[in-house]
Amino acid sequence: MFDPTRLAALVAVAEAGSITRAAARLGYTAPALSQQLAKLEREAGAALLVRHHRGARLTAAGELLVVRARRVLDEMDRARHELSRLAGLSGGRLRVGTFTTAGIHLLPPVLSAFRRAHPDVELSVTDYEPPGGIAAVASGEVDLALTHAYEPGPAAPVPSGVCVEPLLVEELVLITAVGQVLSEGTGRLPVTELAGRPLISSAPAHPPRRGVENALAEVGATPAVVCESPGYALVCALVSAGIGMAVVPEMVAAMSPTPLSVRRLEPAAFRRTISVVHHGERASGAAATLCALLRGGFGRATSAQ
Repeated sequence: MFDPTRLAALVAVAEAGSITRAAARLGYTAPALSQQLAKLEREAGAALLVRHHRGARLTAAGELLVVRARRVLDEMDRARHELSRLAGLSGGRLRVGTFTTAGIHLLPPVLSAFRRAHPDVELSVTDYEPPGGIAAVASGEVDLALTHAYEPGPAAPVPSGVCVEPLLVEELVLITAVGQVLSEGTGRLPVTELAGRPLISSAPAHPPRRGVENALAEVGATPAVVCESPGYALVCALVSAGIGMAVVPEMVAAMSPTPLSVRRLEPAAFRRTISVVHHGERASGAAATLCALLRGGFGRATSAQ
């Protein structure tokens, strides 16, 4: 059987005439969309696209499949619409909480998919610094929220009636300006190598900073914090400019618009877990639907990294 998501990707490329333009329309990166199309070609057992410098065009097999795919997707849209009415998703409101990194890099394509399937549901998005999203769900300010937790670090308390469901686990990595000495190796860098190095960090209580400082304290060393910044975007920009180095989540490093070198650390115990907070079986139909999309969307983001 053909995956409907991949069929939709092929139709989007046929309409846009380019993988890059289709990816932007669907909320994917171009490499992630190319991966989906390659899997569809394996399912079809035939080449579906011919890529050229101006975009992409369908092969004969691709044209045949697009005709059928449009019919299949139209029928699925009708089915979703009918099921939405049954599930109470033809109206109402869905309130979503998020934090900045997920809100910029992961949430938009998932909300886009939700909007296409349920255009009558009113959406609102509010930013919460973790673990604030947990309290927001518990108090009823939002219907679900994205949050994160760092390891090593203390776990946030979870109120009764609230579920915190992990979606994605990523390592914390060292970022440096391109060409720095510590960026030259390929293996994991012992965290003790950061002793005395110029670090750009968040507030003293921020878990990545505490984790690095505690690891160094165990061997009688301390980092040299040369700058504190509340936001990862500014941290990456300062690192790229050669002001210092920093320890950040993999996603932050991968999505940085400024050039960086990335090195994994030893031990590999420094991690960030991104989770969705919801009311479990008491979640509304809209919230449960978005949770399902988040599970699929975050899995796709993980495989694309």
